Amino acid sequence: MTHRFKLDLPRRPRRLRRSSALRELSCETRLEVARLIQPLFVKAGEGKPEPIASMPGMFRLTIPQLVEECRTLCSLGVSAVALFPKIEAALKREDGREALNPSNLNLQAIQTLKQALPEMTVIADLALDPYTTHGHDGLLDRNSGEIANDATVEVLAEMAVLAAHAGADMVAPSDMMDGRVGAIRAALDASDFENTAIMAYSAKFASAYYGPFRDAVGSKNAVSEVPLNKGSYQLNPANRREALAEVELDESEGADVLMVKPAGPYLDVIREVREATDLPLAAYQVSGEYAQIMAAAENGWLDLKACRDESLLAIRRAGADVILSYFAKAYAEDFAANAP
Repeated sequence: MTHRFKLDLPRRPRRLRRSSALRELSCETRLEVARLIQPLFVKAGEGKPEPIASMPGMFRLTIPQLVEECRTLCSLGVSAVALFPKIEAALKREDGREALNPSNLNLQAIQTLKQALPEMTVIADLALDPYTTHGHDGLLDRNSGEIANDATVEVLAEMAVLAAHAGADMVAPSDMMDGRVGAIRAALDASDFENTAIMAYSAKFASAYYGPFRDAVGSKNAVSEVPLNKGSYQLNPANRREALAEVELDESEGADVLMVKPAGPYLDVIREVREATDLPLAAYQVSGEYAQIMAAAENGWLDLKACRDESLLAIRRAGADVILSYFAKAYAEDFAANAP
């Protein structure tokens, strides 16, 4: 069939989409392996890696296994990890005192990893939820039952100094207490750790997407079968302007890197933060984002690699400089396998 009709179009955007070479040439956003951070879970003792049922492909690792996993990550070009400990139940207390034990699991892991792989950037999480019996990110006021902001900040500052002593390159307060970035910066500087950076969880929302992570670190339903409500300190998912105010405060208090968490459901916030600051911006593709893609792929409903890569690219396109993602290793492996 012959078509004689022809539009008079001076611009035809499809010209640059005609071939893979042209599409590559006109690509606006690229996702490099070096921009990915792999979150890892560490456990005490020995034994095999412990699978996390709600996060297929993720494991709790002993410290020796953690070191070997990081060797592999380094070889793939993933040069930064964020560590999260699974504390034994017998060590948990209402006041989370194990967090300040200089020989606790997380600090041992940081020290061992930095000794074995000094080139690996190690990010230490600062929050009390792995250490408390109630599973909250801060200390509970016994009289009011609320999270005590200033008392929690005091503990977080001590945790930061301990992490720096152990060798952490960066500390990451994930608690959302008021004033914690300034207090942590002051404590680090006073202890001669001026070069230890702060990656602030600046816009961390009270999200329903954290469930698998809480399984992984053992903080889910710590008090009862009712899911924890962290809405008194984490951000309301409905609030965009409040998120920008939190970002501004963290920057003014000395944060080196800002973060939005979760990533995928908050691409609009990532974009607005990117336009509001010149600081490096991280975004955390959280456990629930990972789990839903994995579950759909396991059921044959989605193409795992295609959806994984599209989800990461969207976060990068929104403005994130770096992405914390449980997909980091798998993405790096595929990138290496397809390299010319």
